Amino acid sequence: MLIVIAPEVTISEEINRLNQLFEAGLACYHLRKPKMNLDEHIAYLNGIHPKFHNRIVVHLFHELASEFPLKGVHFQEEKRKVLLKTKQTDYFKAFQANDLTISSSFHSPEDISNSTIDFDYQFLSPVFTSISKTGYIGRGFDVNSINKIVIGLGGVRAENIAKMKVLGYDGVGLLGGVWNTDNPVESFKKIKDSFEQS
Repeated sequence: MLIVIAPEVTISEEINRLNQLFEAGLACYHLRKPKMNLDEHIAYLNGIHPKFHNRIVVHLFHELASEFPLKGVHFQEEKRKVLLKTKQTDYFKAFQANDLTISSSFHSPEDISNSTIDFDYQFLSPVFTSISKTGYIGRGFDVNSINKIVIGLGGVRAENIAKMKVLGYDGVGLLGGVWNTDNPVESFKKIKDSFEQS
């Protein structure tokens, strides 16, 4: 499973390149734009070809899932913890009942193992030192013993895809390895080829 995550700060020609990524075989895109408000999220989604909306997972403004035919919703670590602390587990289940995926972010394998919510998949980071975040040092987490779908994030490049699989990851999340390159679409294709051949 290959997931591309939105660049935090919008880049030139981002929507056009995103549509090209979908055309190149991107099956799942995480729309994570912490500085964008609701109207900006709506405008962003409206810029994407409607046939690709069912490949998009939103991090913020989960209500967008009732306005667009999206793939799912993501829970950042803090939001997940708040919902669990206030015993709002029905909030998670409501999305799954509507055939939406739910996922969440984690920063330790133990937290994934101990999670009581049945997420469709979970992000774990940083596996390798981040390309897009300064000082985000890779931890090389091995997840072979975890019987859940784990997506590795942090420093993912075509050259370390095989190592990700050895560490037990079911998929990878791409941010800097795609968006911080001269040609995001070609970079994605290269990583996709490595993933499929590993």
